[in-house]
Order: sequence, then structure tokens, then C-alpha cells
Amino acid sequence: MRIPPASQNEAIEILASVAARIQADTRCLSTGIYRCLDDAGTIMLEEFWQCPEGILQHLRSDDYRRILLVLEMAIEPPDIRFDTIAQSSGIEVIKKARIADES
Repeated sequence: MRIPPASQNEAIEILASVAARIQADTRCLSTGIYRCLDDAGTIMLEEFWQCPEGILQHLRSDDYRRILLVLEMAIEPPDIRFDTIAQSSGIEVIKKARIADES
């Protein structure tokens, strides 16, 4: 989301405080707040939840109301996505590909 310069610090403070609180929820796997290098006004909030129930409860929470306040600060409608991940892999995929390449 693109936030006006005058509101950026406030937006990041709000997002950081919400992120710190929701990380205490065992269903929240991780959260991240990112600022674009090319456009400092662009901020991204990323959350990973273990189950649909966790995210749905979060969306109904007072903390999420604070996130909605930040969304309202945006210069233009923000890009909001909810992705469901069926499978996740790590370095083992790289190892498998590299070993197959050497054969």
C-alpha cells in the first residue's frame, strides 16, 4: 500500500504494534512489515497463519481494526490478497535439483 509521507511513521508504528501482539497467537506463524526500496511510501504487511480459523478470528479483532485504519491512510486502494498454501518446501528442493543436475 502507498502511504503519504506525513503518515508513514504512524502507519509503521501501528503495524509494528499489531504484529508484535499477533505473534503471541500460536496460530500466527509469522508476520513481516516491509518498505519498498524504490518507493519508500510503499509498505507491505505480510502475515502467515496456520489455519483459516486463526485468520478469520484475527480479521474480526480490534487489532485488525487498527490495520484497517492504516489501509484507510493509503493514497490508492491497497492490493489485498489471501493465499492458501497447500504445500511448502525448503532447501531440500534445491538439493534434489542440484543432485539430479549432476547425474
